[in-house]
Amino acid sequence: MSNPFLKQVFNKDKTFRPKRKFEPGTQRFELHKKAQASLNAGLDLRLAVQLPPGEDLNDWVAVHVVDFFNRVNLIYGTISDGCTEESCPVMSGGPKYEYRWQDEHRFRKPTALSAPRYMDLLMDWIEVQINNEDLFPTNVGTPFPKNFLQAVRKILSRLFRVFVHVYIHHFDRIAQMGSEAHVNTCYKHFYYFVREFGLIDTKELEPLKEMTARMCH
Repeated sequence: MSNPFLKQVFNKDKTFRPKRKFEPGTQRFELHKKAQASLNAGLDLRLAVQLPPGEDLNDWVAVHVVDFFNRVNLIYGTISDGCTEESCPVMSGGPKYEYRWQDEHRFRKPTALSAPRYMDLLMDWIEVQINNEDLFPTNVGTPFPKNFLQAVRKILSRLFRVFVHVYIHHFDRIAQMGSEAHVNTCYKHFYYFVREFGLIDTKELEPLKEMTARMCH
């Protein structure tokens, strides 16, 4: 039987953002292939996230940030029709956690928004950053800026909030589509990666702490 999750993902009516691609022949493309090969070979995710010998940490992190952005985008895209202004008037992870949006332009102060509005702003904000050659240089030999890992920490901690919202408010939809195994694998991959390189503060991970303890230990 065909997987309904994949049907949703490739449904032409669903508009997904264009994926950021790695140019064939570049170092980043080779690293991307190496990372994918580890996953496809069913390698333990804890091992799959480790920096391959002789590779540059920033390159390895850049490849994964783009990949996680693409994957989380797809996961949210599949449940987005059930995440509306009415159903999710606040961007939250259960009653204890509310996320407010802040950026350098329109929302200079943390602002309460609905989940779909927050997600839209978040995805646009990340897309601008990963397409910014000054922050994510694509040419081999072009150095990463000094603030690269700092910028990445912010991107990943905000992407984590998408997992929080999806797991806490929309997991029934994911289960209904039979795609929990896929989403859980994406989450575990993300979690092991950010822990391996210390890219998200422990307090940010609190909302999914119990679930993570069951799934990842």
